[in-house]
Amino acid sequence: MDSRTEPNPKVVKSDEQWRAELRPEEYAVLRQSGTERPFTGEYTDTTTTGVYDCRACGAELFRSDTKFASHCGWPSFFDPADSDAVLLREDRSLGAVRTEVLCATCHSHLGHVFEGEGYPTPTDQRYCINSLALRLVPAEG
Repeated sequence: MDSRTEPNPKVVKSDEQWRAELRPEEYAVLRQSGTERPFTGEYTDTTTTGVYDCRACGAELFRSDTKFASHCGWPSFFDPADSDAVLLREDRSLGAVRTEVLCATCHSHLGHVFEGEGYPTPTDQRYCINSLALRLVPAEG
């Protein structure tokens, strides 16, 4: 999706509000399109059943039943919780063309999605998401 055609975010806050609500490392990822170091995130190897929400706004993004072990250093999912949960945007920032994944509700940076890597998933996609962009809400029971 081109940034000129993206819908306006449902959650809008000033830069100062985001900085006050997020820890510096969360702000760097979510609001400045940063990336946490590989194999350091709290959800990289998590197998807990539940829902992964946006750490910035609380919107549901991914579910544990779509999380898989990609061994890439970041949590990986093969599909968002809802087709409207995320926005995809072309990213040419590191001299390559990638597809950035944003929270559809607040437009925070989550990570990137890759296709055709050969993982045995139903979608042949790997949503490579920063743990700092997520908050796991474990299933009850």
